[in-house]
Amino acid sequence: RLSRLHTLYVQENLFSGSVPPLNQETLRFFNVSNNQLSGQIPTTRSLSQFNESSFTGNIALCGDQIQNSCGKKNETSKPSAIPAMPPIAKKQSKTELVGIIAGSIGGGIMLLLLPLLLICLVQRLRRIKSKSEQRRSKAESEGATEGVTTTSDRKKSFSWERGSEEKESVGTLVFLGRSESDIMRYTMDDLLKASAETLGRGTLGSTYKAVMESGFIVTVKRLKDSGFPRMEEFKRHVEILGRLKHHNLVPLRAYFQAKEECLLVYDYFPNGSLFSLIHGSKVSGSGKPLHWTSCLKIAEDLAMGLVYIHQNPGLTHGNLKSSNVLLGPDFESCLTDYGLSDLHGHDDSVEVNTSVASSLFYKAPECRDLRKASTQPADVYSFGVLLLELLTGKASFQDLHGSDISRWVRAVREAETESGEEMSSCEEKLQALLSIATACVAIRPENRPLMRDVLKMVKDARAEAAAPYSSYSSDHSPGRWSDTVQSFPREDHMSI
Repeated sequence: RLSRLHTLYVQENLFSGSVPPLNQETLRFFNVSNNQLSGQIPTTRSLSQFNESSFTGNIALCGDQIQNSCGKKNETSKPSAIPAMPPIAKKQSKTELVGIIAGSIGGGIMLLLLPLLLICLVQRLRRIKSKSEQRRSKAESEGATEGVTTTSDRKKSFSWERGSEEKESVGTLVFLGRSESDIMRYTMDDLLKASAETLGRGTLGSTYKAVMESGFIVTVKRLKDSGFPRMEEFKRHVEILGRLKHHNLVPLRAYFQAKEECLLVYDYFPNGSLFSLIHGSKVSGSGKPLHWTSCLKIAEDLAMGLVYIHQNPGLTHGNLKSSNVLLGPDFESCLTDYGLSDLHGHDDSVEVNTSVASSLFYKAPECRDLRKASTQPADVYSFGVLLLELLTGKASFQDLHGSDISRWVRAVREAETESGEEMSSCEEKLQALLSIATACVAIRPENRPLMRDVLKMVKDARAEAAAPYSSYSSDHSPGRWSDTVQSFPREDHMSI
């Protein structure tokens, strides 16, 4: 029953009993927090992908997901009776008496030395603690603002206070809403006191979920401290991003900048990212391809967001990938981290770590040199790579599939889908998406379509798919997506 269950939200109720052993492979969203559930959480493959936040607030629950062992508490064992000493023989040898006396003396000496050893240990620990405090104080005086402080409940609090000879105020947040109704007011002090959970670390910085004492939740992007622009340049660029208002963009609400410190505050989206939807909670980068209807809907959402960004001359997303697409309240796809690549200088000192390396495969060939600025045609290329990820369920860095993109996508979908019916009945829809992706990942920037043309192709393909008794093979009317795609120059496509 419920073999295709995708979402189960039953939090904030009074349900009792145990958690059912759900094991549907399609289950992507699950939350039973703040109920009266009890017993062990089943260790099924589906439930094991969810973290503690999905089960919190159920005191009687136990299991690996909430770090609460279900093992029976060890009963206090009764102390074993001390065996009675054998009666001392009346005629003990002289050697035995000497041994008893020596043992007694040795034990007495140990009892005398034990307090001295404890005193030495305490003094050593005090010295270590004192040195640690001195190092921390020195780091703070030099303006160190790295890391977060751990509290007893394993949550973290931001510690972004600037150091100086006299403690100065931490400054204020600059809000970017168009009107008072657009702004949820809070202060920098509220943000500093918020508990923080690390959501991810990327090429541009770290992202945190910040829960304030009032219960209000925001997402905080802390930019890396290399290549910061000047104050006025940063302010001008961020205010441009703050004026962008579109239902397929995650709103930028506020920012804070001090010396070597830049914070951006966004709305919090609890439904996760497109990467999690495709690949689940695992970081292997391998998942099942989405149904073609989902691919078309997501592609249209992303294309509309990119078209809106590209309406501003010179403005690009610059870092488009599945982890930078969040799912909104109605599971619409929303772009985040847009326009941030221009905030960091393009210098030779960029460290190519795993995160940077995997992101490079989303980038167009002309922009894989990190010293070069992103362009709008490069965003089109990234969109094509992301569309291929939707069609195959494979992360961009997993498969170097050569120039025959169509054959690779078909082989993956045929191997991953539960039955071969999709390949036969939905051939035309798949071909529509394949043609769009192939046009977008053209090697030469001038051969790629504009984003507004891509959006038209996606909308046309979606409209034809929704039309009753539609047949791609029999419809040759003008204005179809295939006519638009065929108008672009044909060329070989590189491995991505």
